[in-house]
Amino acid sequence: MKTTLLIMLLVVAPSAFPAQPAGPQILVLGTYHMANPGRDVHNMQADDMLSARRQKEIGELVEVLKRFQPSKVAVEADVGSQVVTQRYSDYLAGKYALTRNETEQIGFRLAKELGHATIYPVDEEGDFPYERVQNFAKANNRAEEFAALAAGAEARVQEQGSFLASHSVLEMLERMNADATVAGDVATYLAFVPFGDPGDYAGPDLLAMWYQRNIRIYHNIRALVTAPSDRILVIYGAGHLGWLRQDVASDASVSLRKLSDLTGHP
Repeated sequence: MKTTLLIMLLVVAPSAFPAQPAGPQILVLGTYHMANPGRDVHNMQADDMLSARRQKEIGELVEVLKRFQPSKVAVEADVGSQVVTQRYSDYLAGKYALTRNETEQIGFRLAKELGHATIYPVDEEGDFPYERVQNFAKANNRAEEFAALAAGAEARVQEQGSFLASHSVLEMLERMNADATVAGDVATYLAFVPFGDPGDYAGPDLLAMWYQRNIRIYHNIRALVTAPSDRILVIYGAGHLGWLRQDVASDASVSLRKLSDLTGHP
């Protein structure tokens, strides 16, 4: 009886290592901007990614990302940028020293260690009419409401910076790529929706333009899928993560993968 029960449990119990999805796979890695370019509305300050501590941690992150076995590495740089691809070629030839930018620290290092001949820039710029929403709030006696929204977003970013100071790069990215964090990031954008009226859809228009940029980026990512065996790793600012994940998840021709698939930490 005990033997029969054991056999039944072995048959019905789910595998600890589920089979990989068939067909092309896309993993979007949301990250912070390591070089502190200051281009976002709210900017987290990162410490020096060229320090011995952070270089070791980035090496550990690269080893984790290798588990995905990407066939192509896509990065947040202007689509078709020959500057980026030339820098990567020079890096392969030992003629270029990596900057603090995550495109290079993660993307270039990983692609080189995997033996990739090139890197794939997929970014598309777009409008983000933040001031229009802010002006709508001022003109409609909702300035305090808007200010509270902005303060909450700033506090969220500063809290992330505090976390990074006492944690590794991998731990930081695990946190940023966790489902709950991604949902919270998307919610900060959707909070703009109520700021508008018929005839002046300031908040909704901002979201529409943000979605337009991200769906164009996804078009560029999707164009990299040329074989059923393709595994595309996309390295992007975390503000894009929820939107790009949604695009991948909604595309029946590809499978969505996440950092947690590689670390085992949801």
